[in-house]
Amino acid sequence: MPEGIIEPMQFSLITDPARWDELGGEWQALAENTHTPVPFLEFWYLKTWWQTLGGGEWQRETSRLHIITARQDGALIGAAPLFFTQKEDAPPALRFIGQVEVSDYLDFLCPRDHLQPFLAGLFDFIQNESRVLSPALDLANFMDDSPSLPILHALCEQRGIACSSEILQPSPYIPLKADWEAYLASISKKQRHEIRRKIRNAETRHETNWYILGNGQNSPKELQAFIDMMRNDPDKVSFLTPKMAVYMEQLAASALEQNRLHLSFLTLDGQKSAAFLSFLGGNKLWVYNTAMEPAFTADSPGWVLLAKEINWAIEQGMTEVDMMRGDEAYKYRFGGIDRHVISFKARLA
Repeated sequence: MPEGIIEPMQFSLITDPARWDELGGEWQALAENTHTPVPFLEFWYLKTWWQTLGGGEWQRETSRLHIITARQDGALIGAAPLFFTQKEDAPPALRFIGQVEVSDYLDFLCPRDHLQPFLAGLFDFIQNESRVLSPALDLANFMDDSPSLPILHALCEQRGIACSSEILQPSPYIPLKADWEAYLASISKKQRHEIRRKIRNAETRHETNWYILGNGQNSPKELQAFIDMMRNDPDKVSFLTPKMAVYMEQLAASALEQNRLHLSFLTLDGQKSAAFLSFLGGNKLWVYNTAMEPAFTADSPGWVLLAKEINWAIEQGMTEVDMMRGDEAYKYRFGGIDRHVISFKARLA
């Protein structure tokens, strides 16, 4: 091609998991350079989710990979991590791999400066391949500031396509400061006092220890301890089905293998009282799931552990702790600020 001429994007459909596997390295590089990098778009995460369809959220017999990729000058420049599925309360449509319940943030993978032509080309590809691709898009869990959303709505308006978006859930994040005292000064006096009081009470009543899973520790044993703690937590009983337990075990193992896992425990008198399973990435700490031992409820181990985690993240120079979806009160007491996750629906034919 003559110098200065930009090659158009070449789109392809992937329905075979083995072909997706071949993209592993390229996909991971794209995920780290996409417009809004989040752990849930990385190759290791999406592959783990697909193995169990989110711990059984979707049925294998009605779900098929429909990943659409775009290349330019031979390089992977964009990816739509989609699958086709349906169930009783979800009409047939293309959906994001990962949606809805256990993947907090989803999106298309593409650098910001290529996003508009990628999404325009994606619309064209879906419409041209209508014999094999559903024209219905039912996409969940965009961050509210995703640059994909205004482009999607603009494309629909230009093409006379009806579309809609709605707020699904709040997803608070805690902005961090230069040091622990500066962080405490940024939240209300009442909550600052409450955090200090709960830490002081736990440390007065018990020998308190906090640690992060490290390479020298027995990883399978510690991962199993987290799952067992979830089983003992009344707030997690309905969530942790047998299929979900398998998913959580596989996900934690994958994250550990990719150096993305941050699994922390608080012990009181040598007994595990609280645990956080988080991800690392983008200079942020992403708190994915938590577990508490009911016997220690009076000692507020979750509060104490979250305080330790925030202080650790500050010391690492991180910019925020993302508490992810859900409006639990404790997130706001630690200074959580709402962002929201958004859906997008359209029919391209």
